[in-house]
Amino acid sequence: MKLRTILLLFTAVVLAGCVSSEEQRARDEEKCRSYGFTKRNDAFAECLQRIELDRRAEFRQSKSAFDDWPMTRPVVVYRPIVVAPK
Repeated sequence: MKLRTILLLFTAVVLAGCVSSEEQRARDEEKCRSYGFTKRNDAFAECLQRIELDRRAEFRQSKSAFDDWPMTRPVVVYRPIVVAPK
């Protein structure tokens, strides 16, 4: 019983952090409106675009932190073979 309660609580906490794409779009639009932009103009669209580009850059940055791990890349040994001309 106790394990089931803990598992249910953990699941609720994890799902609380999930946001649908519609909810994310609404949050982004609200953020742009708070900056003073109005809907249906180029400045508003550019604001949304910048928010999305920032989000993608943050994702790439967090992902690249694991790319420097030494075991993720194969070790390449380069040993040239010199052949004398005939």
